[in-house]
Amino acid sequence: MDTLGAAKGPGAMKRRLGLPDAVVIGLGSMIGAGIFAALGPAADAAGSGLLAAFALAAVVAYCNATSSARLAALYPQSGGTYVYGRERLGDFWGYLAGWAFVVGKTASCAAMALTVGAYLWPGQTHAVAVAAVVALTAVNYAGVRKSALLTRVIVAVVLAVLAAVAVASLTFSGADAARLAIGSDATVGGVLQAAGLLFFAFAGYARIATLGEEVRDPARTIPRAIAIALGTTLAVYALVAVAVLTVLGPGGLADATAPLSDAVRAAGADWLVPVVRVGGAVAALGSLLALILGVSRTTLAMARDRHLPHALSAVHPHSGVPRRAELAVGTVVALLAATADVRGAIGFSSFGVLAYYAIANASAWTLAPEEGRPNATVPLVGLAGCAVLAFALPLTTVISGTAILILGAAVYRSRPAVTSSFRR
Repeated sequence: MDTLGAAKGPGAMKRRLGLPDAVVIGLGSMIGAGIFAALGPAADAAGSGLLAAFALAAVVAYCNATSSARLAALYPQSGGTYVYGRERLGDFWGYLAGWAFVVGKTASCAAMALTVGAYLWPGQTHAVAVAAVVALTAVNYAGVRKSALLTRVIVAVVLAVLAAVAVASLTFSGADAARLAIGSDATVGGVLQAAGLLFFAFAGYARIATLGEEVRDPARTIPRAIAIALGTTLAVYALVAVAVLTVLGPGGLADATAPLSDAVRAAGADWLVPVVRVGGAVAALGSLLALILGVSRTTLAMARDRHLPHALSAVHPHSGVPRRAELAVGTVVALLAATADVRGAIGFSSFGVLAYYAIANASAWTLAPEEGRPNATVPLVGLAGCAVLAFALPLTTVISGTAILILGAAVYRSRPAVTSSFRR
């Protein structure tokens, strides 16, 4: 079986990315606006059980990342779980994964764009959001290497801001470590819902897998890049969550509209507030950059199989970029950014991405030992975790997310049978 088949021929994309670039793209996708925005809603749901929710989300993320890494090494193509589901479970499941990813991550793009607007110019949130989408679509349109270089700068800025928040919060004389203990306000349902919301901030490792055709030595590079990026992100998020909780406590964190800004203000470091605001905007820009990159690649893969308009499968002969897919995704995200609500977009995105990873874990379960199957418990825990967290989200999110999946299934069933020209 030629697992590199999709990387050859006239529609092939160029393998430009090494391990450092792949890691940076993963970090730019995960260490982003999620940590600036998701802690408040998660604390509202979990109360003093926030760290337990964080740990649960991390376990599910680890299982998903491990399954994705093994599959990406075997199928190093653009499309991620769209390809894995198609190859391991059948066309319908691959299509459904792609549908869930494109719809969910398009909502996530809008959420990140709105976060940029909220931090930079609260009075003109939607206008700034649309401008951000246009600017970053232009960056991606210019080529993936330029995107990786810009992401490297963004990651460095965000890590510096998060380090400043952690130091200011943990060295504050009024910080109370007792606030980290789980109290009677924590419920199982609340912890599960919070874990589902926090998952929004972890899910960026998929971006590395969706760039499978553009990574050098993908069988080696992709699993290593995912492991390094996820491990780094978990460590950073855990430190920041502990730091903010010791200053604000669960109740103060739940009421915070800008948790990290409120934490440094409560710690007496008012001079850091504008720095954190800029950091939040930069983090959202980094996430948006990588999200548009990933959604366009899945759009490319689905267009190749004619599940989306085939014209979107064109790859520019010189830059190696799917420019039509880039422009289509940018246009849709700009329209959503002009009209959407950020909190609703986060919940909807989480549901879609959890459905996507459920299919990834099911696909990994079918791998044989010689194909690199992970320990059997990993895909099983990942699959069960995705299902539980998805249906623990707010009821309106579950209803709308389920309806979108059913709509996607109906669209698939109504289309004539198609055969992928990129099958092996």
